[in-house]
Amino acid sequence: MGKILAIDYGKKRTGLALSDEMKIFAFGHSTVDTTILQTTLKSLVVKENISTIVLGEPKRLNNEISETTEMVYRFKKELESWFPEMPIVLVDERYTSKMAQQSIIQSGLKKKDRQNKALVDTVSATILLQNYLEQIS
Repeated sequence: MGKILAIDYGKKRTGLALSDEMKIFAFGHSTVDTTILQTTLKSLVVKENISTIVLGEPKRLNNEISETTEMVYRFKKELESWFPEMPIVLVDERYTSKMAQQSIIQSGLKKKDRQNKALVDTVSATILLQNYLEQIS
């Protein structure tokens, strides 16, 4: 029984989160530079025994796709070529960044630490994954 990896894909940075083996809890893993994402993911999939990848699907509030959505669709095709046997699941990521920012504010971090965009990406991936885990349970 493998873990689930969530990806909050971005042009510059990509947030990653992992589930536990029982697929109940989501844990923030890291934020990586998107230019080294392929190497990072190939290593992580093996090291963490990943069985499914969840990819955040950004849409506009009116449910229309955007330029960013198209970028994520292209990235999904790359993921499918890197991991041909792996299920890649698109999950609506609307509001995850806002929820991440609120969570960070409520955590009591100092203002300078709260402005860390990499932290927002990791927390967004974690929220995305926890939402998915709740859907499948």
